[in-house]
Amino acid sequence: MFYRDRARQAQTDADSATLDNVRDRWTRAAKAWDEMATRAEKTADRRSVSEDAKDPDEED
Repeated sequence: MFYRDRARQAQTDADSATLDNVRDRWTRAAKAWDEMATRAEKTADRRSVSEDAKDPDEED
């Protein structure tokens, strides 16, 4: 997933940063990407449950 990939890359960048402020910035970015990924996954799960609950004979 895009968000998880970005979170991993940001964490990798944080781990390789030599300056504290740069490391902190990348760490915050990794956390933000991870939170976005979690929200996107929850949204997709809710959408899936909602679509499954719809009457199959019902048209959109």
